[in-house]
Amino acid sequence: MTDASGGVHRSRAMILLSSAALARAYSLTVLGAVLSGFAIERMTGRVTYVSIIVGLCLIGLAILVARRREISLVRLVPTSLVLFVGWALASAFWSLDPSGSVWSWVSTAALAFLAVTLGHIRDTLQTVRALADVLRWLLSISLGLEVLAGIVLDTPLRFLGIQANIAQFGPIQGIFGTRNMLGFVAVIALITFLIEYRTQSVRPGLSVFSVILAGGLAALSDSPTVVVLAIGVGAAVGALALVRHARPERRTALQYVLGGVVVVGVLVGSLARHPIIAFLGAGTDFSMRVNLWNEMTEYLRSRPVQGWGWFGPWNTGEFPFSAINYALKTTHATGLNSYFDVLLQLGWIGLLLFLGLAGVALVRSWVDASERRSVIYAWTPLILVTLLIDSMFESFSLFGFGWMLLVLCAVRAGHSRSWRERIDAIDVEPDLPRAQEEPGGPR
Repeated sequence: MTDASGGVHRSRAMILLSSAALARAYSLTVLGAVLSGFAIERMTGRVTYVSIIVGLCLIGLAILVARRREISLVRLVPTSLVLFVGWALASAFWSLDPSGSVWSWVSTAALAFLAVTLGHIRDTLQTVRALADVLRWLLSISLGLEVLAGIVLDTPLRFLGIQANIAQFGPIQGIFGTRNMLGFVAVIALITFLIEYRTQSVRPGLSVFSVILAGGLAALSDSPTVVVLAIGVGAAVGALALVRHARPERRTALQYVLGGVVVVGVLVGSLARHPIIAFLGAGTDFSMRVNLWNEMTEYLRSRPVQGWGWFGPWNTGEFPFSAINYALKTTHATGLNSYFDVLLQLGWIGLLLFLGLAGVALVRSWVDASERRSVIYAWTPLILVTLLIDSMFESFSLFGFGWMLLVLCAVRAGHSRSWRERIDAIDVEPDLPRAQEEPGGPR
């Protein structure tokens, strides 16, 4: 009786863990927890946030075990992700603070694991729906708290970092800590809400409200990066629409032309950066970033290949971060540029692996979106474009929500146009004749 009862309980547990209802609840919880990380830490402490992430990782592991028959081990994790995360772990051997690097790596790996889990238990449409629902709530809460602080109480909510500037039309931060983070999240939300609208996943009225909410908060954030992101994403949308409507025999040539235009655009933007910065009114902000990057480059020269060890967000008490801040008389918590940050912490090898991770995912997802009829496939490349552009001004792609989103997009892109797909096809093909020989044909 005991063995039978235990078997029934295990069977019920496996059914629950592999159910669609739990997968949806899990995706909402993961996205909500990671997006609310700053607010959770400010209100309850870092231990609470870490405990939540650890609990979600354990649940995610149980879900993957329960769904093991649905998941191909070969296609579980992109090779580019394994190489980057592996190099980050290896950097602990030459870091000046090995234990600090290892714990930072654990945080990076945990968020990557959550993203991999989401990528395998939810398809793209389900992911967009879940992210849209979470963003609607968190952006609405941010707006409500800004109104409460800036208009009703007329006093900052310092424990959340809200400065109560909404009556002066910004800058505002919401529950995300900084105006640049709010602007980044708002742009991600705009893309997600518009894709959700195009797929007719929710009522038109809710879509209109969502787009107005995200657009309004993006404007009120008064973040200079929002303008750059809007221009970059807008250009990507136009280019992708052009490719999608082109004849199949012309798409390859058009892709190369667009690639050339991007290269020329980057070169022109680099040469004309000073007039562009003056037009955006971000001269002081950009000057501060340039000084920081120049100082980071000085310390990179000592370890150009392997870097100083992986930390993600800076441990401001450790070298070389403490020395950089001391030289500039600032308290930077990141390098304000994902590429320079990776270069400082993991060297040129790390930067090449990071570019490989993001670049391969972008190419795969872009080609996939250009050939698929459904607009839902445009979400992944547009999010990657946003992350890559934002990485020139912030380091959000290396930790927290930005890092999880990058890994999630890499997993989604890896589900198609990968050598793993061909291996799976080879594994399946020998079984087909045997299935056809069974009575009644294939099942």
